[in-house]
Amino acid sequence: MATYKAPLRDMRFVLNEVLDVETISSLPKFGEVTPDLIDAVLEEAAKIAEQVLFPINRSGDEEGCTFENGVVRTPAGFKEAYKTFVEGGWTNLSTDPTYGGQGLPATVGFVVEEMICSANLAFGMYPGLSHGAYEAIRHHANDDLKQAYLPKLGEGTWSGTMCLTEPHCGTDLGMLRTRAEPQADGSYAITGTKIFISAGEHDLTENIIHLVLARLPDAPGGTKGISLFVVPKFLPTAEGKPGKRNGLGCGAIEHKMGIKASSTCVMNFDGAKGWIVGEENKGLNAMFTMMNAARLGVGMQGLGLAETAYQSAVAYAKDRIQGRSLSGPKAPDKPADPIIVHPDVRRMLLTQKSFSEGARALAYWVGMLIDVARHSQDTAKREEADDLLQLLTPVIKAYFTDTGFESANLAVQVHGGHGYIREHGVEQLVRDARITMLYEGANGIQALDLVGRKLPMHGGRPMQKLLALLHGFVAENKGNAAMAEFVGPLEKAVNQMQAAVMWLMQNAMRNHEEAGGAATDFLKVMALTVMAYMWARIAKAALDSNGKNGGEAEFYDAKLATARFFVKRILPQAEAHYSALQSGVEPLMALRAEAF
Repeated sequence: MATYKAPLRDMRFVLNEVLDVETISSLPKFGEVTPDLIDAVLEEAAKIAEQVLFPINRSGDEEGCTFENGVVRTPAGFKEAYKTFVEGGWTNLSTDPTYGGQGLPATVGFVVEEMICSANLAFGMYPGLSHGAYEAIRHHANDDLKQAYLPKLGEGTWSGTMCLTEPHCGTDLGMLRTRAEPQADGSYAITGTKIFISAGEHDLTENIIHLVLARLPDAPGGTKGISLFVVPKFLPTAEGKPGKRNGLGCGAIEHKMGIKASSTCVMNFDGAKGWIVGEENKGLNAMFTMMNAARLGVGMQGLGLAETAYQSAVAYAKDRIQGRSLSGPKAPDKPADPIIVHPDVRRMLLTQKSFSEGARALAYWVGMLIDVARHSQDTAKREEADDLLQLLTPVIKAYFTDTGFESANLAVQVHGGHGYIREHGVEQLVRDARITMLYEGANGIQALDLVGRKLPMHGGRPMQKLLALLHGFVAENKGNAAMAEFVGPLEKAVNQMQAAVMWLMQNAMRNHEEAGGAATDFLKVMALTVMAYMWARIAKAALDSNGKNGGEAEFYDAKLATARFFVKRILPQAEAHYSALQSGVEPLMALRAEAF
């Protein structure tokens, strides 16, 4: 059966020993955020993840959402779980205290988000989308809209969505047709159809706030003519209560491969009243605030599912007996050995483990970068943190979801035929994980964003900052004999990534197709390199802590063993991607379309 227990010891290790999360308390607004406070939050988050959300994960998948006469109902137990979630204050954990939020660091939010995604991804979609809507309104709306919507979204009594995709256009938003007609009272009448709208209609909250991309009558074509509007399901009254029903409704829900307890809706807007967010024809800029938050959130979904897949595979591998160890029986009192003795099973488990633990460190580091970028009083530190954040966002989204899906598949493989059977629960992880590689921009789009937008951003400054950071770590630790086995492979990977950047600069400028052909391989090169950096930091922390924390030598030895596995068995993949990248776009484009 699928199993999940929040890995609190590992989370504490990353926060306190690898990243030194206590430095967050030096930022304005976070002076009272101590490691003890963070630990208390994580203990309570673990309880709700393990005791409230995980028990309804499989039943929610079995039942799914239902749609009848425009009404969407979530599976049994979801309304009660959401009520508990809201009452516990989990929806406003890191939201702005100005609007009733608790104001905890984004770093803490990332850790809690991982637990939610591990325990019940479909449930996490509802508050996750609301958080994205909250951020878009907070950054771009006028004060009246902020006052009307942020407190309710923060407390979780209202939820939010993002309405981008239309039947004829997905990523190419320049083709969208939804119209926004100005009204005498300053509002707009929104008309059009949006598809694939997660949490577009449900029974968990008293109101649903849609952020909708639409065109004004005189808007220019393409993406330069898109505006963003807040369109509530129920028009708020002067007292802030849900009032008259707006001119919108759910036309259908999608019958999906996975995340079945999350309602994915076709939303029809028929002259619905909405209000503009930000400037006319600048809606895509505002929506990117929501999309970037969502992309990081989807990356956390990949990590969360990978952790549950790993835990489930380990539990099965320790229990299932089959065959004998090649070096002789390890359980002579039993008719066969547990399958965890077999090298190929170890390969699969260590692949999962090395991803989950390395990705956790990378994700929490990104959370700290968000906090520094938002709250540091040092302009240079804010700039550097934001540069790194912009560069790493497409990597987090694409690499975490690609590898999270791989980890879910490995859980099925470890289970053998039992993994393919529904009752064992791990095939759900595969189905749930598959969508993460698609929504919020398919992973190929993330790679194009990295190569086409993020590398040249600010004259290449973000990549220069990352390379300087990595080279600096190598130089600082190169003389440490205990670190040599980790620093050597990292240095090679960093030099290789730098060479890949130079190759792109030399080739993509003269032929833009080269950027498209190299993008996915470059993203993998960068992802594996940054993961190697995190594993080197993990190894350094383990070496520093081992012997100091009594009775935990086995914990730190396991970190070092997993770090060795990563640099010896996973990191070499970067060289293959670098080699593929250098082959250029010609092998991809040489075959005429008619020949396929």
